[in-house]
Amino acid sequence: MNDRLDPVKADAVVPRGRHKSGSRRGIGKAVLLAVIVAATAAAYRLHESDAAPPTAPPPPSVTVSTPLQRDLAGRIELLGQFSAVNRVEIRAQVGGTLTQIHFRDGDIVHKGDLLFEVDPEPYQIKLSGASAMLESARARGALATRELARAQELQRADAGTIENVDQKIAEQRAAQAAVDNANAQVRDARFDLDRCRVYAPFTGRMGTHLVSVGNLISGSRAASSPTTLLATIVSLDPIYLDFDMSENDYAAFQQSRVAQNGQLANAVNIAPTGDDSFAKTGTLNFIDNALDRSSGTIHARATVPNGDFSLTSGGFARVRLSTSKPRAELLVPDSSVLADQTDHMVYVVGKDDIVASKKVEVGDLRDGLRIIRSGLLSTDRIVIDGIPTVRPGAKVAPRNGTIESPSMQVAVGAKP
Repeated sequence: MNDRLDPVKADAVVPRGRHKSGSRRGIGKAVLLAVIVAATAAAYRLHESDAAPPTAPPPPSVTVSTPLQRDLAGRIELLGQFSAVNRVEIRAQVGGTLTQIHFRDGDIVHKGDLLFEVDPEPYQIKLSGASAMLESARARGALATRELARAQELQRADAGTIENVDQKIAEQRAAQAAVDNANAQVRDARFDLDRCRVYAPFTGRMGTHLVSVGNLISGSRAASSPTTLLATIVSLDPIYLDFDMSENDYAAFQQSRVAQNGQLANAVNIAPTGDDSFAKTGTLNFIDNALDRSSGTIHARATVPNGDFSLTSGGFARVRLSTSKPRAELLVPDSSVLADQTDHMVYVVGKDDIVASKKVEVGDLRDGLRIIRSGLLSTDRIVIDGIPTVRPGAKVAPRNGTIESPSMQVAVGAKP
């Protein structure tokens, strides 16, 4: 009985044996997977050790050139505005009904052209009355002259008294005064009648008419009472160009004038709006006598010929003034000059093709090229293209280029 297994116990033993066998198989699979992973990693490391090291990227390609060399005169460039040499408000000197307008708005009229007419009838009546008074005064004057002559004859014949002669002399003088007064009234009436026709005071361009025909206008000879503004007229040839110079520009200009012993009449180059050629010239004819404290500028003015009437009062233009005689200057593209806070710099490439930055002092623009006052040599190779791809201290692959200026008709290339 002891050697037999209990059926219940026997049934319990068999499952435990099967469970242990399955666990051993799972462990074996895990070990096999670990061996495969380790072998794969070792093979990958072996492949990596046998592979060639990565190659460095090539240096960036840039275009370089030596600066453009050119003899240039020092100058300043300013913004100016045209204004008319003469500008007149057309106002009537007599009042009345406006009957005629003899121009179209914007017309160019010549000196002496008829512009407006005021109803002349009231002034013709006044002239007729003054003329009648003059005739009456002349008649009385003639009578007084004859009576004086008769009194003087009687006095010489001892038939008249000196008192009578004196009385006739006074009457003759009073009659002459009446003639003079009547004559003045005639001239006054004729003056008003003549002013019923308004003429152009000079050759120029008319503005728009401000009063229509049929309106009653007021006039005054000396503008002692309100008058009606009829229109405006501005002269065309020549025309003024007004501009302001800063204190520094004015100082440079004055130094140039002292060195050249120049007079006030200086030639200036002008480029109206829309024209970049500076083909027009003018004459500097006025500089104010004091600097404006509020703006730190001084006012100046040039006279510009305008025979073709292409320049208009109120329009803008750029004006150039020479400040020194021509001297050798270095120029580079304005895009090659980089701003470094308050300073400026350019990239140069050395003999070993290493980029370096140079601090420079810049001048004004000349046809898209920037004048370099100092900090650059004529033999320096300037980076003129590919600037965003380089940094100071980096090696580059330079290729030779040129700096060109079409208007200067010169170009210079990089030295090999």
